[in-house]
Amino acid sequence: MSDPALPAPASTADEAPAWLDGLNPPQKEAVLTTEGPVLMLAGAGTGKTAALTARLAHLIRSRRAWPSEILCVTFTNKAAREMRHRVGQLIGDAVEGMPWLGTFHSICARMLRRHAELVGLQANYTIIDTDDQLRLLKQLITENDLDEKRWPARQLAGLIDRWKNRGLNPGDLDAVENEAYANGKGKQFYELYQARLKALNACDFGDLMLHMLNVLRREPDILKGYQQRFKYILVDEYQDTNSVQYLWLRLLAQERKNICVVGDDDQSIYSWRGAEVANILRFEKDFPGAKVIRLEQNYRSTPPILAAASGLIAANSERLGKTLWTEQGGGDKVRVIGVWDAPEEARRVGEEIERIEREGASLEGVAILVRAQYQTREFEDRFIQIGLSYRIIGGFRFYERAEIRDALAYLRVIAQPADDLAFERIHNQPKRGLGAKALETMHRHARATGIPLAAAALELADSDELPARARATIASLMGGFLRWRELAATVTPSDLLRTVLEETGYDAMLKAERSAESAGRLDNLAELARAMEDYETLGDFLEHVSLVMDNDANDDEEKVTIMTIHAAKGLEFDNVFLPGWEEGVFPSQRALDEGGLAALEEERRLAYVAITRARRRCTILHAANRRIYGQWSSSIPSRFIAELPAEHIDEETTLTGGASLWRANWSETEDPFAHVSRDRPDRSRARGPGWQRALTGGYDPAPKRLAEPGRSAASFAAKPRSDLRLGARVFHDKFGYGEVVGQEGNKLEIEFETSGRKRVIDSFVRPA
Repeated sequence: MSDPALPAPASTADEAPAWLDGLNPPQKEAVLTTEGPVLMLAGAGTGKTAALTARLAHLIRSRRAWPSEILCVTFTNKAAREMRHRVGQLIGDAVEGMPWLGTFHSICARMLRRHAELVGLQANYTIIDTDDQLRLLKQLITENDLDEKRWPARQLAGLIDRWKNRGLNPGDLDAVENEAYANGKGKQFYELYQARLKALNACDFGDLMLHMLNVLRREPDILKGYQQRFKYILVDEYQDTNSVQYLWLRLLAQERKNICVVGDDDQSIYSWRGAEVANILRFEKDFPGAKVIRLEQNYRSTPPILAAASGLIAANSERLGKTLWTEQGGGDKVRVIGVWDAPEEARRVGEEIERIEREGASLEGVAILVRAQYQTREFEDRFIQIGLSYRIIGGFRFYERAEIRDALAYLRVIAQPADDLAFERIHNQPKRGLGAKALETMHRHARATGIPLAAAALELADSDELPARARATIASLMGGFLRWRELAATVTPSDLLRTVLEETGYDAMLKAERSAESAGRLDNLAELARAMEDYETLGDFLEHVSLVMDNDANDDEEKVTIMTIHAAKGLEFDNVFLPGWEEGVFPSQRALDEGGLAALEEERRLAYVAITRARRRCTILHAANRRIYGQWSSSIPSRFIAELPAEHIDEETTLTGGASLWRANWSETEDPFAHVSRDRPDRSRARGPGWQRALTGGYDPAPKRLAEPGRSAASFAAKPRSDLRLGARVFHDKFGYGEVVGQEGNKLEIEFETSGRKRVIDSFVRPA
């Protein structure tokens, strides 16, 4: 594709180019320093996008390069579209001639189409998604006689993705990496996976970068061609690059060294997906003589907010250093509020938001930023109670998350055996071998006899309509429901849930995945159990959930935003609330256990990002107690609160001793609060109806019925068909022709001509 004619440069040397309008001196310096390596160290809210856009426009309008000679890399398609739009406003149609402006993966996909044969692919290769990747890995695991429950495909997918993010091919794995899967079979399965992808003429997203890195390393002529093509390289969000992205960029920039990277080491918060903060920290070593330009003038926040954030991040040792400042004056100090427990935290935030709204502020400018997704539940429940509209960004509302809906489905079937939708959702979750064919058989029998799906499943367990393994699975599952239904009358709803999650293997399934996603799902289930502790009966809780799920507010009305801090990066709000600043919650204990000091510094960077999302007001909250597995446990405020400069915060607490006591003693081994235990008292409960039959050493051949409140078990019983008597000739879709030789209720003993004697349900046969 030929480049369009470039617009003429500025008419005179004295006339400032339009794209420099409104830029401060450091931003202009970043734009005009075109030759050699440049690190644009851009703090939060300092206008780095404006500077990067102006630099790109300057390179084209000053005729230093044609649009096709500039490589401009972003992390998201949204950022690429915004960059293209903003540059287009400055230089017009010339931006359409920029084929190398895009994300890392889109640019590498474009390159790989040209060189696919060098990595064993054809140019029309397919890029598979996560679902296809998991399906392929499951096939390989099964083919190699590995237990997928013990070594889940999702775990292997995570390992392969991590290896590719680090630029590692199968042959590059060391002994430790090899041992990470199936006791030393990591390399073997990585090789098998890559071979299968090539056989399918396919690659995953990780391959796009890794394949091109391999091509550039192995083919010096191709590397030379790209080095000569790209006169200038611009990289956004450099602090979020992983190893393979870093290596790819370094190769391309080695000849001309005209690379400008934009980033903030203090906002590197994505190590869990492979980002390496070391990449930006060592930029000056990688490119000797690099010019570092600090963008420190903030256009977003008030002085107290910036001072608090700067004081906090100063505790990190691995940083290049900068100090944010603003020309704005005044502003409220950062508020630090101590409360007794999580429910009071939610109440207090709700009251503060209602006050802000009464003062005329828009709810669109209010955000609650949490460290972990499970923290949103308390706020959702509270906002439903007070009628405050909210939205969840970057995820589902708490009760809409898949693992929560699964858990609720189990509870619904326990409370209401005739809930077909709930039973269908969890009949094979976790996987227990009851696939689509088994479900179809259950539905057919349920429709034919007019009984609930669970009752149909129970009857099928005592017939030959399903394979023996499926019948045994159904018998075990239905026995579990009987046991849990009886247990519901003697234990708290939260204990019932924990029992169900353990006995079904749902918890074990998530633990086996060994991923950050599965860990978050386990946290959500733990939070669900905590939520249930506030309710006397299972019915009361399920009614509450129904009311919450029915809260479909008008999309046109203003709403409070609730999201994780990770999801909030790049956003800003007038009023920001930061709950849960306690040791173990924030910083996350799991992160500290897994990553040590490096993880602590990343958690502190996350806290810095959280504070700098606020334009006008920032409120931090911590609770003295949180309920864990049915007991109250005392908590101490986050160490990050102690690191905030005292002169820039206002402390408020309902706790004895004041917040200053917490700040001074957060690291003491003796907690200021004694451990408080609030176990539920024993309650006398009327036993629920249960399934009306006894389990005496297994499933007896008598018809098994489910009961529900207000309906007797006998009312579910299907009446025997009058047209099928002893000696009648019948036809069965699966077993063929036969003769009825026995009858018990709706169960028939049939001697089939080719299949022998079978016990079947009368709804599955018809007169021959």
